[in-house]
Amino acid sequence: PTDVAWDAAGNSYISDGYINSRVAKIDKNGVWVKSWGEPGDKPGQFATLHNIATDAQGRVYVADRSNRRIQVFDGDGTFLHEFKVDVPFDPNIRAVIGNTPPPGPLNRPGAPWVVCITPGPNQVLYTADSYPGRIYKLNLDGKVLGVLGQAGRLPKQFGWIHGMACPSENELFVAEVINWRVQKLILHPAGASTSKK
Repeated sequence: PTDVAWDAAGNSYISDGYINSRVAKIDKNGVWVKSWGEPGDKPGQFATLHNIATDAQGRVYVADRSNRRIQVFDGDGTFLHEFKVDVPFDPNIRAVIGNTPPPGPLNRPGAPWVVCITPGPNQVLYTADSYPGRIYKLNLDGKVLGVLGQAGRLPKQFGWIHGMACPSENELFVAEVINWRVQKLILHPAGASTSKK
């Protein structure tokens, strides 16, 4: 298993990503319900499903890392749509370890290593890649709303984000593998007031 998410009914969705390339659904009592997915690059197929989240409507979002996309399903595993994160970046930027990496499934810009959805009522999705090492804020249809960070070891830089919690739209907890740390980020979107009332 690479991650687990829950829906409002208490069902668990487990991304079984390194060997089986599937999502497993288990009910609130721990009873196996079903699974879906297989290796590949077609809708409903996966290449390292690395993280998973659910939204308030019960849709399931799968970080299909090596296919460089996020796939969206209903709670029964019916494919709804997919989206990719394509944001320009400086191709000379260095990775957190070593020189600029050669192209590959782990270090492609926009390849989702994590997916996190904020609580409602206006939910947003956060995802991150390993190279160029950025966090992306999106709406639930995949439109990019913002980008932050880069690969590195300093504060607000990231080394292979492997877990993320987003308890609100402007608060993130980011767990990094390379840097062996968790960073708490408080976001200040452009145009937002910072004064207290």
